[in-house]
Amino acid sequence: MQRHRCHPRPDWKEKVESIGLTYHSHEHGPYWDESACYELDAREVSALESAANTLHHLCIAAAEAVIERKWWDRLGIPSAAIPAITRSWERDDFSLFGRFDFAFDGHTPPKLLEYNADTPTALVEAAVAQWFWLQDTRPDADQFNSIHERLIEAWRRFAGTTIHFSGVKEHAEDEQTILYLRDTCTQAGVEALAVHIEDLGWDARQKCFVDLDLRRVTRCFKLYPWEWLWHEEFAPHLAREPVQFIEPTWKMLLSNKGLLPVLWELFPGHPNLLPAFDSAAPLGGHFIRKPKLSREGSNVALVESGIVVEETGGDYGAEGHVFQALAPVPDFDGHRPVCGVWVVDHEAAGLGIREDTRRITGNLSRFVPHFFR
Repeated sequence: MQRHRCHPRPDWKEKVESIGLTYHSHEHGPYWDESACYELDAREVSALESAANTLHHLCIAAAEAVIERKWWDRLGIPSAAIPAITRSWERDDFSLFGRFDFAFDGHTPPKLLEYNADTPTALVEAAVAQWFWLQDTRPDADQFNSIHERLIEAWRRFAGTTIHFSGVKEHAEDEQTILYLRDTCTQAGVEALAVHIEDLGWDARQKCFVDLDLRRVTRCFKLYPWEWLWHEEFAPHLAREPVQFIEPTWKMLLSNKGLLPVLWELFPGHPNLLPAFDSAAPLGGHFIRKPKLSREGSNVALVESGIVVEETGGDYGAEGHVFQALAPVPDFDGHRPVCGVWVVDHEAAGLGIREDTRRITGNLSRFVPHFFR
């Protein structure tokens, strides 16, 4: 695994905007960064693919253990959600995708940092933007990336039906992610309609959710966390399960960092896992403290010799924390990459790499394209 410095394409902004990556920059600089790229070899790609496939099934086994042993409190699951999670699990409700974040240096096995299994983002850049970058800059190389084709194939099971796509208003990344997913859904022969979370309503007469046109919502992809949905005004109606949501309710278990100690407890010493616990004591003063439900690196603390040496802000943590051994994230001249492996329809489908100069990857990390030969 190597990091190369590159010359960005002269018209890179126009090119990435044309495919929906409108959020390519922020006030501190570029988010999409093609002044560098990562080169992997086929062995390294295979290691990442194998780790994602293996851990996805281990996470499902861990979720089953949570349900069977009623470890709901370990994950901070609200009591109102438990029956819906259980029924969704028993039905094996359709799951579209997720993204594993790994620490990987190309030599030791990939180590799981967390599983973004409910509302993963960085999709447009992983599935589309870096693919076009590859065609423009290294057309003779390959890329671990079949995300686009796999999404279309996954949607085909709903051909001839209608799916609403929902997220929050005025959030550029979420809106473009949803727009892209709607496009893949349409290509699969599915009618794809839009409704913002704020506009999703409950029709008491019909006993169903409706959009602004009062059209019944029977299936809905939501780029909105389940733990937030259960606090919405319409939350009491979620227990009726009038909508087939994508991601399904059972993904609340996989997207929760409370699953990390469960995984280590069930599969101690697994080469793709880091030691993780419900308390800090077993880690001897060297660990990462993570809220069970935080996002984009919020409220994460890095502790060495019992002292917090780096910490991020945010509004998470009331649900409790988990404690994970420090990960061997490689350092390329001050740039620390995290390998995000996408899982589509239960199989690994592609790679997106984000890097940060800090040891905690946060919301100002940069997405850097990759290739392999």
